[in-house]
This record gives sequence, structure tokens and C-alpha cells, in this order.
Amino acid sequence: MELTTTHDYQNLLEQISYTYTRGRIGAIQAVNSHLVETYWHVGQHIVEFEQNGKIRADYGKALMLGLSKDLSLRHGKGFSRSNLIRIRQFYLAYPISATLSHLLSWSHIVELLKIDDPLERGFYEQQTVHERWSVRELVRQKESALFLRLAAGKDKAGILQLATQGQIVEQPTDLLREPYVFEFLKIPEPYKVSETHLETVLCDHLQQFLLELGKGFTFVGRQYRVTINNTHYKVDLVFYHRILRCFVLIDLKINDVQHHDIGQMNMYMGYFANEENVEGDNPPIGIILTKNKDELLVEYATYQMNSQLFVQKYQLYLPDREQLRHEMELSLRDLEDVCLS
Repeated sequence: MELTTTHDYQNLLEQISYTYTRGRIGAIQAVNSHLVETYWHVGQHIVEFEQNGKIRADYGKALMLGLSKDLSLRHGKGFSRSNLIRIRQFYLAYPISATLSHLLSWSHIVELLKIDDPLERGFYEQQTVHERWSVRELVRQKESALFLRLAAGKDKAGILQLATQGQIVEQPTDLLREPYVFEFLKIPEPYKVSETHLETVLCDHLQQFLLELGKGFTFVGRQYRVTINNTHYKVDLVFYHRILRCFVLIDLKINDVQHHDIGQMNMYMGYFANEENVEGDNPPIGIILTKNKDELLVEYATYQMNSQLFVQKYQLYLPDREQLRHEMELSLRDLEDVCLS
């Protein structure tokens, strides 16, 4: 028998491979952490040089050009004028380096520095750390205006909490986004898509779909069969939420939601609560995703109904950031008006 076919050898191979992979990841993280710390100190040197009055304000551009040229000659890449400007901005945005997470790479920080609003930047910083977003995921969430979508429906206290803590999932309403954005499907406008096709392409882009849904979702299945008195029904998409410890049922609608759609989802939730839940599971959550929503119809159709049933809008293109920002600013202003009156 060859050594390479023995069980003990395979275990050894796995142990070495795991240790090596973990070591490489640790080394990369250490390099990133030291690079970020180094850039912070470089930014500190530049700002303190300026603040000590060693150059006039209008010489700032010349300073960056001169530093870029001389540092590049000494150290090579990493000291372009644009990068030096970011490094200076980095120190000004984070004057206390200890507040930074070691999980943030310089590429993450560059993306964060592109955000002018400190509230918005703080949210994306916290969320990147909590959910361990890659740079690509961070860029996507910025482009889809996640902070503004979450903040638009909150009061001032809720907005400030988002900015300082990120999105903390503690109750069913913490899962919701308005609207959900599926721009990653790249369905051109004007679009004509069936519910079945929409479901299929969402499953084909499951990784991006889970990112849009948020932290804690695990996929259970699609067209999940529910049988009641020998009649078969099917839930479009079923997930389980690890943090809330409950099933999350999603139905997709391409037209306006009708009252019977809401009744059907309520039936699904009742079925899962009684037939699918096991010990330790919490009551299921139902979300109907629709292109358009009649708020009054939803209000009447859900009257005294399960409080964990939600009707939320989705769209297949990036949201209007200015409209969302306006809604958020109204929330901030409304509370200030109340306090002053």
C-alpha cells in the first residue's frame, strides 16, 4: 500500500494544508495592519508639518507634488500624489488610530474616505467589520445606498445608532430594507420578467442575493412544498436566519400585492410554525417582495394579523440617492423641530 493512500497520511496532509493556509491569511492581515498604521503616521507627519506653519496654505499642492516625487524616488510605489492626499485625509478623518479595526485594509479605507458624510462613513466602517465585507462588497453596498435605505425610515436616534454601531439584528424589523435592490441581476429597462424568471436569476446570483438580504441568512430551498389537506402549495424562497433563529419565507410578486397574497403568506407562516419549527426555533418571518405596494391595502389586509409579516418593495436598478438622503434628513430635522418646540 502506498503511503499517500493511508488515512494517517491524508490527515497529516490536511493538517499541514490548514496550518499553512491559516498562516498565510495571518501574514496578509499583519501586513495590511502594519501598512494602515504606517500610512496613518505618514498622514500625521504631513498634517503636523502643515499645522506648525512650516508652509503657507496655498503651498499645499506643491508640498504633495514634492513629497510624491522624492518619496517615490526613495521607496518606489505607494507615494503617488493621489495616494498622499488620501493618506493625509485618512489621518484627518481618524485622528485616533486606535479606533480603527485591524480587519480594515488600506483598500477598504480608501473606499470609506470617498464618503463625505461622517455618519454614513461610520456605518459602512462598522458594517464592513461586522460582516467582513470584501472591498468589492463594500463598493456594491455603497453604490446601492444601503445606509440611506436603512436610515430613511428611522428617527434621529436610530440613524445615529446605525452610524456608530452598524445594523444590529435583534428583532424581525431589523431585517427589512426599503427598497431591496437587485441591480446585480443586470436586467435592462424596460424589463419584462416573470416571477419564475426573477426567482431563477436570484438563485443564480445567490451570493449577491444573500449579501443584499443581510447578515445571518442561510438558504434552505426554492419552491418549498407546503401540503395542507392534500393540497400542495409552494413558497418561492425559504431561508433560515441564524441570529434570530427562525425561518424567513419570501414570496416574489411582479405586480401589485393583493389581499389574498397576504393571506397566503400568513398561511405559510402558520404551517412553518406548526410543522417545520423544532425546539429552539422562533416564529417564522414572512416577507412579500413586490415591485409596487399599495400602503392602504397592506394596512387593511394585515389588520390584527401576524406582526412578523411584511410587504416590502424591490427594484432592479440602483435607487435615487438624493431622494433617500432627503428622507433621512427629514427624519433628523423632524426630531430637532420637536425638541425645539
